[in-house]
Amino acid sequence: MTYYIGADHAGIEIKAFVKELFEKRGHEVIDLGPFKKDRVDYPDFAAKVCETVLENKDTKGILICGTGLGMSMAANKFDGIRAALCHNTFSAQMAREHNDANILCLGERVSGYGMVEAIVDAWDKSEFQGGRHSQRVDKINKLSSCRI
Repeated sequence: MTYYIGADHAGIEIKAFVKELFEKRGHEVIDLGPFKKDRVDYPDFAAKVCETVLENKDTKGILICGTGLGMSMAANKFDGIRAALCHNTFSAQMAREHNDANILCLGERVSGYGMVEAIVDAWDKSEFQGGRHSQRVDKINKLSSCRI
């Protein structure tokens, strides 16, 4: 699996750790930045990762900011992206198995290295179950074009 990873300045430290974890598991990880701790805007990096995932079939993304909230909100604005903010292993597992999440969002300021490693492990070991969940994911995808 190829993963595209991005962060903002509040997620840059754990980004290298997460990249290494996925690479150790045999995945290719392409870092879309940033590469310095200078202040940047998270929507810019959410856009880079989401657009690249959408352009490259059978890939996934990882987005990291201080809490993961901003990245997940920005990512879910893209049709076809199902970004899951995960602060625990059960959420990571369910995001993959039931929601076919294609972007994992993490918060550097709220999850320590040990928890992040456990989340990555749960995410990586889980696969979309399909079946009744496919209908629900299809309904989620149709919501992308809704305007209230």
